[in-house]
Amino acid sequence: MNKELMEALDILEKEKEISKETLFEAIENSLLTACKNHFGKADNVKVEIDRETCDFLVYAEKEVVETADDVEDDCLQIAYDEAKELSKKVKVGDVLNVEIKSKEFGRIATQNAKNVILQKIREEERSVIYNQYFEKEKDVVTGVVQRNIGKNISINLGKADAMLAESEQVKGEVFRPTERIKVYILEVKNTSKGPRISVSRTHPELVKRLFESEVTEIKDGTVEIMSIAREAGSRTKIAVWSNNPNVDAVGACVGMNGARVNAIVEELRGEKIDIVPWDENPGNLIQNALSPAKVVAVFADPDEKTAKVVVPDYQLSLAIGKEGQNARLAARLTGYKIDIKSETQAKDAPGFRYEDYMYDEYDEEEYEGEYAEDEYETGKEE
Repeated sequence: MNKELMEALDILEKEKEISKETLFEAIENSLLTACKNHFGKADNVKVEIDRETCDFLVYAEKEVVETADDVEDDCLQIAYDEAKELSKKVKVGDVLNVEIKSKEFGRIATQNAKNVILQKIREEERSVIYNQYFEKEKDVVTGVVQRNIGKNISINLGKADAMLAESEQVKGEVFRPTERIKVYILEVKNTSKGPRISVSRTHPELVKRLFESEVTEIKDGTVEIMSIAREAGSRTKIAVWSNNPNVDAVGACVGMNGARVNAIVEELRGEKIDIVPWDENPGNLIQNALSPAKVVAVFADPDEKTAKVVVPDYQLSLAIGKEGQNARLAARLTGYKIDIKSETQAKDAPGFRYEDYMYDEYDEEEYEGEYAEDEYETGKEE
């Protein structure tokens, strides 16, 4: 039994995750290559390796001819007298398996055989790594910041390095070497130099995957993220829906004392997150999406995907948000083009009629002076 070879194969299988069968095939091919380099051809050479003991046999199939003078090619034929020494039952015309001693191979043939094995190991190692990360495509992984390559950042993911391009970085985020960060795998490509992995910190799916890993109810399907809109580094809005009437979708995502959402905000370096309930009624959904602003009335046109929204005068700036961010994210979240007007603007608009709008009843005195500070810290004016 070839113990050294068996131990080497066990180590490679464990550390590189390369199957023994693949390694056996590589050894067989390397021996065939060595024979071809040594004899000039290997068409009639066979290699057999015992998978249990790692003992191997290399032999050439040669035709038995009558005399040495009849031998036209030493690699393909053998004289009867010589064949008789190997097998007493052999006859002229038979095909005899003649063992080849691998120790007789020259230095060049041996080196070539070694290179064949090493090349196969490298190819399989790259293939294993590619498959491992290809399965994680469109998912979030934790990586370690290595170094800056121009304006791009190299991230070590364990067995492979990924590239965080400048376009996929959040403006204002600065990373130090050895710092651990979570990234979203955009794409995994197989190249001759190994897998090329592109990752992102700006993709909306990063936030979605973080919620899936943090919120048990999302992971088990009780709560679903129906829509998400993100302006990386600033604010994200997500609309959630519960399949269980006894489970509050928004509460599940926020967590006890905000623990769940705060963990995600911390990972995103302080990015604000608004969590709103999903509603099949587009009017209600738009109202929720504009949170924390209070809405007086909404008229939504499902065919045109447009909506007119009326808010109290003092809520107009909050509804629109800084540089229009709140309205912009609400439009992305709902898929509607939203036109926001204050009550005064709406009344002064030509042809305005209150009956054109769907009203949500509210008490003006109750809302007077309220500025979304208690429930939604993320809704404060910047």
